[in-house]
Amino acid sequence: MELYDTEEQTVEAIRDWWKENGKAVIVGAVLGLGGLLGWNYYQDSQTTKQENASTDYAQTMQVLSEDNAKSQAQVQDYIDANKDTAYAVLASMQLAKVQVEAGELKKALTQLKWAQSHTDDQALKPVIAVRIARVESELKQYDNALATLKNVKAKGWEGRIDELRGDILLAKGDKSGAYSAYSQAQQAKDVSQTLQMKLDDLAK
Repeated sequence: MELYDTEEQTVEAIRDWWKENGKAVIVGAVLGLGGLLGWNYYQDSQTTKQENASTDYAQTMQVLSEDNAKSQAQVQDYIDANKDTAYAVLASMQLAKVQVEAGELKKALTQLKWAQSHTDDQALKPVIAVRIARVESELKQYDNALATLKNVKAKGWEGRIDELRGDILLAKGDKSGAYSAYSQAQQAKDVSQTLQMKLDDLAK
């Protein structure tokens, strides 16, 4: 870096530098400010979108509580309109629950698989997988249900997974496999209150 002997030399050097670089500085500043404003606009628009989706979700769930074909169609419309939000996944799960209660198992399975493929939430993934396995078992798709459970690797779900695996194997007619799965479930911390009863029934 050059050292200047007088203030006049310093001022002259600054003028020369500005002539050569001033335009680039201005352009850079404008682009930087534009980028900042653009990012803030994007953030604000995303926040507004999430808030609107949240409000609409609450209203949609109220509609779903009416439990009729029209309400299900409205929930599906909400899911389609908000498919890139977490609320759409939650709505899909709730719609699947209503469909299971109505005996519409194939529709419920479609909803759950959609929810599974549209979320990266590690807390939701095992919940959705377990529900899929239960519906597949009810549809007598036992091998599919067992394969679904095999892919659940979340910590803290070991007991529930093994117990459900036992339920599926029992429904499939594999009593020894079910007993083994129930016994393994006993070793986990998340043991259900009904597990011992299931083991006792099989031991008779």
